[in-house]
Amino acid sequence: MLTAIIDYESGNLHSAEKAFQRMAREMNAGEVIVTSDADVVARADRLVLPGDGAFPACAAELRGHKGIYDAMVEAVEQKGRPFLGICVGMQLMASTGHEYRETDGLGWIAGDVVRIKPSDQALKVPHMGWNDLVLESEHPVFAGVKSGDHAYFVHSYHFRVTDPAQRLAFVEYGQEVTAVIGRDTMVGMQFHPEKSQDVGLRMIGNFLTWAP
Repeated sequence: MLTAIIDYESGNLHSAEKAFQRMAREMNAGEVIVTSDADVVARADRLVLPGDGAFPACAAELRGHKGIYDAMVEAVEQKGRPFLGICVGMQLMASTGHEYRETDGLGWIAGDVVRIKPSDQALKVPHMGWNDLVLESEHPVFAGVKSGDHAYFVHSYHFRVTDPAQRLAFVEYGQEVTAVIGRDTMVGMQFHPEKSQDVGLRMIGNFLTWAP
């Protein structure tokens, strides 16, 4: 069993690599590697797409690594490989991003990535720090996780889904801010599970053993 964390030069991969490797050992879930090799992406059993920075830059970098991009799309769309997007990696699953300019996403989950606009002006943007998850749906990645558990966020934009059923969890930050999305073999987390201590590690372990 091989999990590939995709390196397209738009993510802080060290902490994610360590967290995923730790949980793979604990869950006996095979090998985890960070890779920029399209052949490895193509043969991986599951894929993780991280992302830090602005939506347009991350989208351009991902598409600029054409071999990786094509292998990832084929693995997810045609082979149904389990996929996890983290932070901007999750946002890229959207139809469109609206950070700086309108930018096409992967279109895997219909919706738009828009700026957070808290109703309380005392709440700062970016949304940074710990917040309580509100789970809206049952999902294998939530095994052992409950509403009220904390996750760590750093972002200014969030995913406004078209189909409410595809928003699996949110947090309150002067508005409902999307925390987890998913459908079929795909799931995305706006927060950083690798930085969310026990709750995040549990969700990483759940993803590594998820068999949709």
